[in-house]
Amino acid sequence: MKSYYFDHAATTPMHPEVASAMLTIMQGSGGNPSSMHAFGREAKLQVSRARDTIAAALGCKPTELVFTSGGTESDNAAVIGAAMAMRKLGKTHIITSTAEHHAVLHTCEFLSREGFSVTYLPVDGTGKVSPEDVAAAITPETGLITIMHGNNEVGTLNPIEAIGAVAKAQGVLFHVDAVQSFGLLDYRLQQLPVDFMSFSAHKINGPQGVGALYIANGTPFEPIAHGGSQERKRRPGTENVAGIAGFAKAVDICVNNRAEKQLSMDKLRKEWIERLKTALPDVEIVVNGDENNSLPHIINLSFIGIDTETMLMSLDLAGIAASSGSACTSGALERSHVLRAMNLSEERLNSAVRFSFGLGNTVEELEDAAKIVGTISARVRTNV
Repeated sequence: MKSYYFDHAATTPMHPEVASAMLTIMQGSGGNPSSMHAFGREAKLQVSRARDTIAAALGCKPTELVFTSGGTESDNAAVIGAAMAMRKLGKTHIITSTAEHHAVLHTCEFLSREGFSVTYLPVDGTGKVSPEDVAAAITPETGLITIMHGNNEVGTLNPIEAIGAVAKAQGVLFHVDAVQSFGLLDYRLQQLPVDFMSFSAHKINGPQGVGALYIANGTPFEPIAHGGSQERKRRPGTENVAGIAGFAKAVDICVNNRAEKQLSMDKLRKEWIERLKTALPDVEIVVNGDENNSLPHIINLSFIGIDTETMLMSLDLAGIAASSGSACTSGALERSHVLRAMNLSEERLNSAVRFSFGLGNTVEELEDAAKIVGTISARVRTNV
């Protein structure tokens, strides 16, 4: 049976050149970057080269990048590290949105139990945060604002420059989760009103278990882990040399192919909608999110009248990988907190499926897969 991978927002297949770069290091002589001998110096050189490559791609200084284990750690480090630093200045209020990734939401819940107050801003029907709402929520106690750039479930882009300008004007730190948008959008961090930004390698055809956190020079920050002097004492622990090198290779590929990838992903996203509407003429298909202000590779669709879990199970059995965009708890599907935050109707909420595209996907694939979805739809509706 042929398989179709349409879940690149969850994780991406590793690019062959990334795997090759990592294998070269993993089959080498090894070495701890903190060691003084030749093996250690070579490992440290690999990490430094990778940091330089990624910093150049992001438009920041190499010293402003901290390597982590991925997006979740980067989000935790930024939110907790900034909150703890600002508490020393009497700032114990945090602003976020109801549509953030759980790596941010659960971290804010943790901080609320530690004495911080958190304001959860609403989003509009497309999943977007209003800069005016951000400005209205700021108090003299506000120390941190954390808002994602591209939503991982519906793809909607938030106006981070406008929100960042509001934060800067009030002397509030600003963190952006850019895990989904990195590799598709061009960042010049030194020109953005952003203090922290989170990234992950496995969303851009790099290895899992590696990420980075941008911390603008001079930004108040308290490390959340302790034990060593690595990463300028901001994130202790022996560096994942092969993973970091793979991350840099993935970034290098992204930079060289960003424009082409944007066009390709946007074409696939639009083609998928049209082909599904052709293959399912009797099903109302609704786009969840902002079609005109969105990441090019993510599309969230409601197949009105067809339950999400039923659709996902049927897709999986047919070899099509997609997602609800939400967590699975104890074997039961948990409805999307993002779609709930967007105040969608129950029929849209209960029939939503996220498709996301990337390396290896083609228009020909979409044509075949759309026909399969059409067959699934006809069978499911017949059995209702």
